Amino acid sequence: MARYSISNLHAGTQQSLSSSYETLVSLTAATGATTLRKAWIYDIMVGADGTPADNALTYKVDRQTTVGTGTAATASPLDAGDAAALITETVNNTSEPTVTSATQMFELAVNQRASYRWVAAPGGELVVPATNAAGIGLRAKSSAYTGTATGTLHFWE
Repeated sequence: MARYSISNLHAGTQQSLSSSYETLVSLTAATGATTLRKAWIYDIMVGADGTPADNALTYKVDRQTTVGTGTAATASPLDAGDAAALITETVNNTSEPTVTSATQMFELAVNQRASYRWVAAPGGELVVPATNAAGIGLRAKSSAYTGTATGTLHFWE
């Protein structure tokens, strides 16, 4: 089992937040792949990297049924001896994926000056299904803050 890290900072540029959810990072079973793989998200880290102010940001993790349009990224293996991940990673979406209704797995409001880390209890990992184009996305929004936010996922497959 190989472990990986993916962040919306992998792309070099980030999109600004708005009052609508923006997908920071998504993991998706590869479209058209002959062998689809599951992935297990066990660690989520979020924070704002813009000018400090007193704003609330809401982070959310949902299931997705389409990939959306974003920047393709490559997850970094946490062990340099591991092969590249087979799951598809997309960051900083410009066109949002289709979110599956009533599948919210995680929602958290955080002050802009704070960061947050969620670590799954053993057996409590979030599972990306081995279903074509299905995935999980980490999204963020703010009614007042229009700067950028960071999101990092650690996962294994």
